[in-house]
Amino acid sequence: MSSVAFHTLGCKVNHYETEAIWQLFKDEGYERKDFDHQSDVYVINTCTVTNTGDKKSRQVIRRAIRQNPDAVICVTGCYAQTSPAEIMAIPGVDIVVGTQDRMNLLSYIEQYKKERQPINAVKNIMKNRVYEELDVPYFTDRTRASLKIQEGCNNFCTFCIIPWARGLMRSRDPQEVVRQAQQLVDAGYLEIVLTGIHTGGYGQDLKDYNLARLLRDLEANVKGLKRLRISSIEASQLTDEVIEVLRDSKIVVNHLHIPIQSGSDTVLKRMRRKYTMEFFGERLDRLREVLPALAITSDVIVGFPGETEEEFMETYNFIAKHQFAELHIFPYSKRTGTPAARMEDQIDEEIKNERVHRLLTLNDQLAKEYASRFEDQVLEVIPEEVVQEGEDTGLLTGYTANYMKVVFEGSEDMIGKLVKVKIEKAYYPHSYAQFVRVMDTVEV
Repeated sequence: MSSVAFHTLGCKVNHYETEAIWQLFKDEGYERKDFDHQSDVYVINTCTVTNTGDKKSRQVIRRAIRQNPDAVICVTGCYAQTSPAEIMAIPGVDIVVGTQDRMNLLSYIEQYKKERQPINAVKNIMKNRVYEELDVPYFTDRTRASLKIQEGCNNFCTFCIIPWARGLMRSRDPQEVVRQAQQLVDAGYLEIVLTGIHTGGYGQDLKDYNLARLLRDLEANVKGLKRLRISSIEASQLTDEVIEVLRDSKIVVNHLHIPIQSGSDTVLKRMRRKYTMEFFGERLDRLREVLPALAITSDVIVGFPGETEEEFMETYNFIAKHQFAELHIFPYSKRTGTPAARMEDQIDEEIKNERVHRLLTLNDQLAKEYASRFEDQVLEVIPEEVVQEGEDTGLLTGYTANYMKVVFEGSEDMIGKLVKVKIEKAYYPHSYAQFVRVMDTVEV
């Protein structure tokens, strides 16, 4: 029996696609091994979002080659798509497939075994207009299921390489999305996270269909689904129709991740982001009107080329005013091949780090304030795992629908179920809760 081992770098979409590629191997009778064990085939799913992503990808490729020099080494993902020649130049790499044609990976392996010639199967992604169907009936990780609904992005922000790695916007057929969502619920998942490269743009390339309709169709047609989460959505995609769906839905969770990147109009212009802070603020106000308890999380890039202290403070003050529930903060890092990497006025690392720390302090304060609104309230949690280390060892941990991380005392058989808990001590990065009861998830 042949064996395969996987290593995934980067984002949720890559993790989803690794699971899909594993299904292809599984159907051919392969056994899955841990990456640090001997295996006949290694598949490295790479990331290229930063220069560090490239470097880490190369390190992992070399690790696989050292592990078993006789194995078939396959490299896929974003770095494979943008720099196939760089990867082919690593002695020991046998097959390079980018972010498409993954369905053919097994036939490339067969071809390689016959001919013993390295295969570069990367094609021009910009010509691709069709969503590549990759099915994942269940995940190795058992609590939350991702469901990829679209591929690619048309935005070309100046700091970002991803359109060159993923191509232009392509949406998955809505019927396929509904079918796979039902398959995931049937496999025991209560929560589905809709994910993609530019998730909120779903439907832009479809006739008379959009994200709001997809959300409605999932709610109407998927039996037994308890929670539906959108992994990320741009402010410009928060149409009045989407906000109405969020207001009326029984299953779309009370949490949205809306990347801001900067709170300064002048920085946003240099980033080529297509909104103003006035527009962003108006969308947030509208959301809060409809959903007062909504958790809004966001991504921020600090120290973008040319960012002045005033521009940074515009970002800081906007975030403080609108009370984001949690931030993912990134110091700007040059990505070779993007316009921003060639801009003058690159910001000194020390200044970047100092600004990152100011935002981290604000983040802690805002996250605690948000959590404290729920003290003494009963919320629903899907426990994900048992805490393995530190003072909370042995307690269960998971997320509420509004994405607060909680820990509480409970038994391992509660993992993956819907559990009611009472928030006793609101804090950040996690709150402490008391177990109330396991919800009956059987359809009435």
